[in-house]
Amino acid sequence: MTAPCPEDPSLERHFKGHRDAVTSVDFSLNTKQLASGSMDSCLMVWHMKPQSRAYRFAGHKDAVTCVNFSPSGHLLASGSRDKTVRIWVPNVKGESTVFRAHTATVRSVHFCSDGQSFVTASDDKTVKVWSTHRQKFLFSLSQHINWVRCAKFSPDGRLIISASDDKTVKLWDKTSRECIHSYSEHGGFVTYVDFHPSGTCIAAAGMDNTVKVWDVRTHRLLQHYQLHSAAVNALSFHPSGNYLVTASSDSTLKILDLMEGRLLYTLHGHQGPATTVAFSRMGEYFASGGSDEQVMVWKSNFDVVDYGEVLRVQRPPAARVSSSGTLPEVDPLVPPGRGRSQESMQSQSQEPVSMPQSLTSTLEHIVGQLDVLTQTVSILEQRLTLTEDKLKQCLENQQLIMQRTTP
Repeated sequence: MTAPCPEDPSLERHFKGHRDAVTSVDFSLNTKQLASGSMDSCLMVWHMKPQSRAYRFAGHKDAVTCVNFSPSGHLLASGSRDKTVRIWVPNVKGESTVFRAHTATVRSVHFCSDGQSFVTASDDKTVKVWSTHRQKFLFSLSQHINWVRCAKFSPDGRLIISASDDKTVKLWDKTSRECIHSYSEHGGFVTYVDFHPSGTCIAAAGMDNTVKVWDVRTHRLLQHYQLHSAAVNALSFHPSGNYLVTASSDSTLKILDLMEGRLLYTLHGHQGPATTVAFSRMGEYFASGGSDEQVMVWKSNFDVVDYGEVLRVQRPPAARVSSSGTLPEVDPLVPPGRGRSQESMQSQSQEPVSMPQSLTSTLEHIVGQLDVLTQTVSILEQRLTLTEDKLKQCLENQQLIMQRTTP
């Protein structure tokens, strides 16, 4: 059974600085930074340390619809209504590189777990995959017949899931670039989709006020929640895989216990629609944004006891995880059963905990520095190219002048 909750989730901080609705939030790896995008065309990077100044990044020509930190936390991607994607180095300089290939609003951006590529979704009805460091468009996935609102990589980077206004959720194989399955149980536009940390399930949110959870191996609908009174705009899995938080136009956030298939908490904080929500990488916090222009940071609290114990358990063999279902099939409207044993709950944890923390931190730092160096080199290369072009133009102009003045 799940350990008793020590206390309810609590509002830790709230950030004000955006001048229009907040569209997206995401935490960096170390939870030191929180990024947010807004209809005001700006990104904000907030520092979790009190009294620290926030960064405001201006570059997009229209609303910023999505933000996502790279796995190392040293790069930040954003998508916009201006049809572009930008990759930023989230420091005081705020330099960025522009990626162009979409022909309409970019709704979603998400890095692969290795940081080498990222996936975008757009109103041009396509899902596109890009190379991060080569700054190159790689390929499109083009079977949706309406706007694509969201696209995410699976934890292992082999699958992509996408959600669309065509009322479907599509599962893609990244290597073959083929659609493996199309889920069409939603009664309206599908606004958001994400993978369970185990990679074996997905959750999708819809304009029909529902949240649905499917098994991506059997394609069976495992859970169906109809708890909000308006459209569900976003959702986020807790890293343990045991909880799901949702944000809705009914102005509330709801936390679901996936193991019991029931509602745990309803949180009221935003004045107007709650548009976005995301857990931190370790799950101790989650952030939300709304049409009230506010970014709120909540302390989870519910995970203090049971998740701490889960993380101390050695990661189970992959075969064992893949051979058993990660979520029980339950009807959330029926009183919960007796729950699962502590052993089966522990098997859900996909966090690798065998590596020493100091080594993990060192490797993360090295990867992060490589990210920054690569991005800096790319920016310098762009500037050199511009300088070369200007020099060539000057030489051509000088030659023309010489030809004209020569008798």
